[in-house]
Amino acid sequence: MPENVTPQQLAETHEQALREFNSINDLESLKTFASETVGKKSNLGNWFAQLKTLDVETKKELGPKLQAFKNYWEQACMTAQQEIETAILNEKLKSDFIDVSQSYPARKGAMHPLSQVQRHIEKIFTGMGFEIADGPEVETEWHNFDALNVPENHPARDMQDTFFVNSTKDESLKNSVLRTQTSNIQIRKMLEKGAPVRIIAPGRVYRNEDVDATHDAMFYQVEGLVVDENISVSHLKGTLETMLSAVFAKTMKVRIRPGYFPFVEPGLEVDIWWEYTDKNGNEKGRWLEFCGAGMVHPNVLRNSNVDPEKYSGFAFGFGLTRLVMMKYGIEDIRLLASNKREFLQQF
Repeated sequence: MPENVTPQQLAETHEQALREFNSINDLESLKTFASETVGKKSNLGNWFAQLKTLDVETKKELGPKLQAFKNYWEQACMTAQQEIETAILNEKLKSDFIDVSQSYPARKGAMHPLSQVQRHIEKIFTGMGFEIADGPEVETEWHNFDALNVPENHPARDMQDTFFVNSTKDESLKNSVLRTQTSNIQIRKMLEKGAPVRIIAPGRVYRNEDVDATHDAMFYQVEGLVVDENISVSHLKGTLETMLSAVFAKTMKVRIRPGYFPFVEPGLEVDIWWEYTDKNGNEKGRWLEFCGAGMVHPNVLRNSNVDPEKYSGFAFGFGLTRLVMMKYGIEDIRLLASNKREFLQQF
């Protein structure tokens, strides 16, 4: 390393760098060249360090020349890097070329099994004279609980772990929840049109569940409501038998037993006889709990401005998600919320 760099030495270094630079054609060589030419440990780096030891006149002469040398080669190396990278990319594109004008066979999707079964159920019920009703998923506590004979501090609220909605900006969201069942639609429909009424209410509901193979925090439900004069449990049983037999394309046996739900009196549990083949290939059957139901509680009718002395009715609610799992033999509820095409194309 010369102790005192001169303009002549700088010019000679520049000429030597030009000869080396013109022979570079790959990124690794370029990286080495840049380090040796303008890097901190290069001659240029040492020359910049020597400037502080030189007199003022020499600094004025050499300083701008060293800076010009540095700027030139930094820009040259940057430009060369871009050119080499572009050349590499162009070569890669030649081998990876895709003809976007070429036609490829379309990969057909399939309607989600939940949508398939929901549409089938809607068709069955509309064929029996039911109306399809819808309502909000963010609901007031009154529509979700109080109007359904579940007032504040009622122990039945512990049966449904609830997502509460708190908003300091939107006054309309105060005392609101993500609906825990679609029964809120029944209340809204009776308040809107009174009785008689015959509806089903399919839709998403939300409960604070630990997610596993059989539980999810969001699932689909179908609730039904019939209110008219002289409605009885036999109407409820016949309706569910008709729907289940149509869904499974065979005659389904239904069993009714006592159960508790605060919005119906009497409350009923509905079971279905489920036939299956065990691991040994033997045909077996057992009763499976299918849904909760019952005769609409007089308090619910009163809360909906319907006269319980004149009208009676039945209501039921079942998990559409669970019904889909039963129909298609799906063992993990989480698959229904996945986007796995291989799973969905089965249906």
